[in-house]
Amino acid sequence: MEVLLDTCGRRTVKVLLLLHLFFAKATADCPKPQTRGDFVLTDNALLMNTFPKGVDVTLECANGFVEDSGSGVITCVDDNWTKPDLSCKKKDCGLPTSLPNMSFNTSAGTLFGDLIKVICDKGFQVSGSSFKQCYALGWVGKAKCEIVTCEKPAKLTNGKSSWDSRDEPMYGEIIQYMCEDGYTLIGKNSAKCSETGEYDSPPPACEGVTAKAISTTEMVTPTPKPPAQDSSATPTALRDKTVRTSTTAAVSPSVGGGRDNLTAEGRATTSVPSMTSSSSQDKHDGAVDTNQDVGHMPVIISVICVSLAVCIMALFLHKFLLKRKGSANGTAPIY
Repeated sequence: MEVLLDTCGRRTVKVLLLLHLFFAKATADCPKPQTRGDFVLTDNALLMNTFPKGVDVTLECANGFVEDSGSGVITCVDDNWTKPDLSCKKKDCGLPTSLPNMSFNTSAGTLFGDLIKVICDKGFQVSGSSFKQCYALGWVGKAKCEIVTCEKPAKLTNGKSSWDSRDEPMYGEIIQYMCEDGYTLIGKNSAKCSETGEYDSPPPACEGVTAKAISTTEMVTPTPKPPAQDSSATPTALRDKTVRTSTTAAVSPSVGGGRDNLTAEGRATTSVPSMTSSSSQDKHDGAVDTNQDVGHMPVIISVICVSLAVCIMALFLHKFLLKRKGSANGTAPIY
């Protein structure tokens, strides 16, 4: 009986000792370490299920961050972890690899997570992504700059262009236009492919020469001048009339010495229109400009009128003298 009690007592003590050690050990473990955005647990630490007192755990910088300072080791002391000394900073991707006709706008930064814009040179356009983003492995986003192209030139009616390639014209290339024989080019004879993918001028047109010639003739045909007035008719008629009047005055019947006096006066009178007529005739017969003869018409007419007036006065004077002479001789004048 005593032996049995002694054995049971020993077993009970052992159980109590084991329970005490178990609970004491459980209360001495540390919880799983907490991480932040810039650092995390290493792979070895992640595989641990318990973190007993005095155990060391190593931290490392998170993806996209690089170590700036510290070792990253923490220790479980009195159910708590020591303060980590690890310092991490964002990774700097730097500038992307330079490609032909490409540049970048890095005003937003080049650190992990930042975006930059792809810029192409004039006459080129982005093919692919217009942005690149900095990741842990570097820049992500494929892009390239391709040259701008314009549509093939449209077929020109009654003409043709210098473009004979199957490819589309590229930025800076110039298209020449020509018309067929018998047609005139209306518009610019060339067009350049611009950086916008459009031509800098619309295509021209080819119009027929006949229509063009008619419009040109209508524009330059002068207005006909009125025919010049014939200046020879009036002076000739007046000259003939003057000569007949003077001749009549010279051969009028008279008596005695009155005829001689009147004849001299008639000759003097006749000489004036004769000179005038001769001068007019010379101007008319000579190589004189018609416009110049027309300009002298008032002068000629004035001279003729004066000559007519002189002839009329001479006629009246002749009659007056005959009347007086007839009265002096006692005879009636003869008319």
